[in-house]
Amino acid sequence: MRNGKRCVSETVGPTTTPSAFDLRVFLRAIDLFAPLDTAGIDELAGELEWLALPGGATLFAQGDAPDALYILKSGSLGAFRMGGDGLPHLLGMVNVGETVGEIGLIARRPRTALVRAVRDSEVLRLSEAGFHRLVMRYPETMLHSLGVATQRLLAPQDERRYSTPRTFAILPHDAGLDSQAFARSLQTTLARYGSCALIDAQTAHHRDSEWLSGIEAQHRFVLYLGNADNAAWREQCARQADCFVLPVRAAQTPSPWPEAAFIGAERAQLRPRHLVLMHDGGEIRWGTASAWLAQVHGAQHHHVRSASDIERIARLLIGRSVGLVLSGGGARGFAHIGVMRALREAGQQIDCVGGTSIGAIIGAGIAADWSDEEMLEKYRRTFVAGKPLRDYTFPFVSLTRGRRVAHLLREEFGDRDIADLALPYYCVCANLTCGRASVHRNGPLWLWLRATCAIPGVLPPVFHKREVYVDGAVMNNLPVDPMRERRVGEIIAHWRR
Repeated sequence: MRNGKRCVSETVGPTTTPSAFDLRVFLRAIDLFAPLDTAGIDELAGELEWLALPGGATLFAQGDAPDALYILKSGSLGAFRMGGDGLPHLLGMVNVGETVGEIGLIARRPRTALVRAVRDSEVLRLSEAGFHRLVMRYPETMLHSLGVATQRLLAPQDERRYSTPRTFAILPHDAGLDSQAFARSLQTTLARYGSCALIDAQTAHHRDSEWLSGIEAQHRFVLYLGNADNAAWREQCARQADCFVLPVRAAQTPSPWPEAAFIGAERAQLRPRHLVLMHDGGEIRWGTASAWLAQVHGAQHHHVRSASDIERIARLLIGRSVGLVLSGGGARGFAHIGVMRALREAGQQIDCVGGTSIGAIIGAGIAADWSDEEMLEKYRRTFVAGKPLRDYTFPFVSLTRGRRVAHLLREEFGDRDIADLALPYYCVCANLTCGRASVHRNGPLWLWLRATCAIPGVLPPVFHKREVYVDGAVMNNLPVDPMRERRVGEIIAHWRR
């Protein structure tokens, strides 16, 4: 038992038969309409309009005038906000039984997000006029609905909680991977957070999409395992999923996925895609991550060396992970090592790391999975015995040449890419050319560590592709926002002044 709920992990058998859809039971379970009595639920049901949305279709756009609220009956929706790059950035998912659009309807304010169907979905539409009729007819009971919506409206924009994916398509690259063992390990971890069903081609034989929807209604999480030799079933898994999980043996020569056209299509890119690199012998082979990421553009990636890595992936998939963000602070930033030691002694798992300046350098050691002793030894050798600021020069630009710092960082971290680190990681630099903070999740690790610690006047800036980078603390000394954008569960931030 966890949190009063029974943890269930099961492979659904052919005898499981979900019950037929009951609209009134479905509506009664929605918090927004919980106070309505039987007559009110019947009237609400009569006001609803059923809509079918193909995957990729827009329900409403950011800035649209509010004219209705929507209830998701099947499938899944994604809430997006347009970024500075002109592309939609995922805020989170809207799952079955959840409402969307009620804040704009009640507050009479334009839509604050773009909402699209991330897969084939059905929604129930309650028009503005229908909602007002219910308010007039059931004023006391509908007051609860107004309270629920008001709480969401008053929440700070960056604290509004969307749902996380519930259905996952596990699509192994080929038959050379034991995908069944991976899927069962993932299922075991997910079952700690709610019931989790695993469905493969044999289980779903002769079953239709309505049956699959019923299974999704019965379980908190559903894993669809795409057998490598069954193309039709793999495509169906992809159509049912909120999220793609793409496992592959890292040592293989990179090549496109069998579903490359589908996975790379615009509507598929609305869904999170997670590349899982399975490593033999417990060691990460440098360069494999970048090579495989070139086959799945825009995907997040994870390294698997042992069972604990699969547990971390499960937490990241469902927003139950813990991220660690470390600030700049010069020599005082070495206190971050003590913070990490205390967290480890307390049994706190860290699933992803980010930082700026000295925080980025210490964070890179954590993301490389160095022990406390290794960090103390390596950082003492680099920053104490190595005397990184001893290459003084005539101060036209800075007091030092910066070559010694670059050499020491490269000596300690090697030529690995950021993507080769064991944990998801980013560092932040200040881009003086663009006048903004830049977040780096790939590229040569030593280079971006050199850039993020380039204190103006002490170390010369880093010039890369005709742009100028300096210490990230110039613009963002505690870069929590890139971690929040990844929709992790909890964030631990340590700031040294």
